[in-house]
Amino acid sequence: MIVDPVSTRYAGALFGLAQRTGVLDAVGRDVEQLGLQMASPGVRDFLCGSQASLAERRAGLDKLSADYHALTKNLLSLLLDKRREAVLVGLPDAFAQRRLQEQGAVEGEVAAARPLDAADLDALAASLGKLLGKQVLLKSRLAPDLLAGVQVTVDNRMLDTSVRGRLEGLRRKLLDAPLPASGA
Repeated sequence: MIVDPVSTRYAGALFGLAQRTGVLDAVGRDVEQLGLQMASPGVRDFLCGSQASLAERRAGLDKLSADYHALTKNLLSLLLDKRREAVLVGLPDAFAQRRLQEQGAVEGEVAAARPLDAADLDALAASLGKLLGKQVLLKSRLAPDLLAGVQVTVDNRMLDTSVRGRLEGLRRKLLDAPLPASGA
């Protein structure tokens, strides 16, 4: 998952403060709940759109976060004050990434032409884990346009062993190859 740098900074600040004050689990639940709420297009459009006034959006956010921890509520209020409502969308993923980072793990995605079983995913995750020196948690996605092979995206890196990727690599090599001098 790719998260914008601004959401990453806010999530890191919230994570650090929650960790120092011993309320990381409570704040983590709040941020997870926020992610579920922001998945609703109506909620997302209301909070991040410009149709409602700031006072209306604040009242709506206060209602959504009524049972949240004070640290989470303070951050949400700050985001509205700073006109950073877009961070509300990326905050849950950024917080989850920060939590994984603390555990020495990373998430990744495998795009494959056919469904992969759990054993294949586990073997691939173990191989990538050795390469990266971290625990790798992989999710699978079906991508029939690949024909064969897989594309793995993990820790901001992509490994493309698909037929399409290999053909594209061959095309680039051929285009970049020097031509023999004429008249030789």
